[in-house]
Amino acid sequence: MSKRQFKAESKKLLDLMINSIYTNKEIFLRELISNANDALDKLYYESLTNKNIKVDKKKLEINIIIDKEKRLLTISDNGIGMDKDELADNLGTIAKSGTLAFKEALEKKDKINVIGQFGVGFYSSFMVADKVIVESKKAGNSEAYKWVSTGADGYEITSCNKENNGTTITLHIKENDKEEKYDEYLEEFKVQSLIKKYSDYVTYPIKMEMEDEKTKEKTKTDPINSMVPIWKKNKKKIKDEEYYNFYQEKFFDYSKPLKVIHTKAEGLVSYDALMFIPAMPPYDFYTKEYKKGLELYSNGVLIMEKCEDLLPDYLNFVKGVVDSPDLSLNISREMLQQNRQLKVIAKNIEKKILKELTDMLENERETYEAFFKTFGVNIKYGVYDNYGEKKDELKDLVIFYSSKEKKMVTLKEYVSRMNKDDDTIYYACGETIDKIDMMPQVENLKDKKKEVLYLTDYVDEFVLKMLDKYEDKKFVNIASNDFDLSSEEEKEELKKKNDDDKEMFEFMKKELGDEVSSIRYTNKLKNHPICLTSEGNVTVEMQKVINAMPTDEHINAKLVLEINENHTISKKIKDLYENDKETLKKYTKILYDEARLIEGLPVENPTELSNLVCEMLSK
Repeated sequence: MSKRQFKAESKKLLDLMINSIYTNKEIFLRELISNANDALDKLYYESLTNKNIKVDKKKLEINIIIDKEKRLLTISDNGIGMDKDELADNLGTIAKSGTLAFKEALEKKDKINVIGQFGVGFYSSFMVADKVIVESKKAGNSEAYKWVSTGADGYEITSCNKENNGTTITLHIKENDKEEKYDEYLEEFKVQSLIKKYSDYVTYPIKMEMEDEKTKEKTKTDPINSMVPIWKKNKKKIKDEEYYNFYQEKFFDYSKPLKVIHTKAEGLVSYDALMFIPAMPPYDFYTKEYKKGLELYSNGVLIMEKCEDLLPDYLNFVKGVVDSPDLSLNISREMLQQNRQLKVIAKNIEKKILKELTDMLENERETYEAFFKTFGVNIKYGVYDNYGEKKDELKDLVIFYSSKEKKMVTLKEYVSRMNKDDDTIYYACGETIDKIDMMPQVENLKDKKKEVLYLTDYVDEFVLKMLDKYEDKKFVNIASNDFDLSSEEEKEELKKKNDDDKEMFEFMKKELGDEVSSIRYTNKLKNHPICLTSEGNVTVEMQKVINAMPTDEHINAKLVLEINENHTISKKIKDLYENDKETLKKYTKILYDEARLIEGLPVENPTELSNLVCEMLSK
């Protein structure tokens, strides 16, 4: 029989299919298995309405055979099959799909999931094969036909002998070249791994014909694929161990997840989702190589290994899968054609995860605190990311250490313990809880029975600045100018003392130059002699965070050196101002450097500080 030409525009179009539409050659097997799965679905559906076709669903399967010597890879099914005209129509016209026509015919009758819709998946086989042979016999027919093509130069259809209905596709795998290694598609392990990766959840068993090396006997393996994904099963019938095993095998984690989230949605967009909150971050979590995202499936066929659009950045630690039949895929099924459905799914998933975290906080406090210790920075990042877009949803999920409770508390819990007249939530920043606990300002607050939140993460103060208020209670950094618990009488008395010694403080400031914006007395300290506070929006902790970033941006907080008016050091500096100004200069430098050390700030010249301290001690 003479060779036929492809009806669609020929070599240029086929070259486009092979070289441009598909970016990953290994997905050819996914496409051919998906087509075989559709053929089995069609046969089973046909048997329900056509009494002449008898089908035992248990015997429907897909078979893979590898012949290394002849470089042949065969994919066969015992599905609906094709007659001569269907071979010409479906395989002779690029981008015409019998599956799509089948689906459209059923839309008003019944629901059925068929994977292929575009009629181009078959042609992906030419990415790895230089010759493709298709033998097919339609169910109910006595004749079988063979379709043969070596690519864009056309195809031939001839009669052939085939005992059973169904389709057998034989690929003659290309020889290796400098750019590509095709031999791997003739390796049993590689083929099995591709089946597990892309087609593990197609609905019919996929078996391989294996040859025993000693006896040379050929036998079929047990099904390679799982067929029914765990996320499609009834939640009530799934044991925790099944979830844990799936998680550990799928995401290569030796530890059990902290939380399993199994959800199903039906409506405008239907999907099944199975997600996990890990107990520990993956090894590459803090590297540039780490990519967020959930595995995305369409009807059990893997579309994307990491769909980043399904998770907001602050939930990048969540692992899992999403399976939806409603996605608008592009022609190669390698990416989404448009993301309206994806946005709906992503929004619902985000809400579901936050609800599960809220439930964990309320009912499994110990587990939540373990989660927050590991991934709390992510939640805090979500509060201030995008100018606080999510702050209302996340504000009740952040927890901080409390000076009063000696444990982690929520903002809601802090406010619940406040007096009715209080309008301020106090906080202090530092490297560790112990260091914050020793801050001069904290001692004073605890003495007044006030609760202080200890902020130890670099993001913490930015979070509270973004929140601005919580239930109309303002946040105040006790190391800032805004913090003052004095009565009006005490404020007036302090102001008078500062005015009286104004010239002394100006003299001391001159010695420090621009290091501080001012020096003054304070009544905020109990037993400590000095502290540093800040004026304006930039605090000392913000200065440390921003200046530690790998950028050219550096800022300086407006520092104020505050001296305890009731400490003996205040009398000492007054005496020095009146009798020994040169020594006061040295005292000023020592006091300032000590205040910096208390705040966790570096001292510019530690040698000078050491020499000055030793000089004072030796007098």
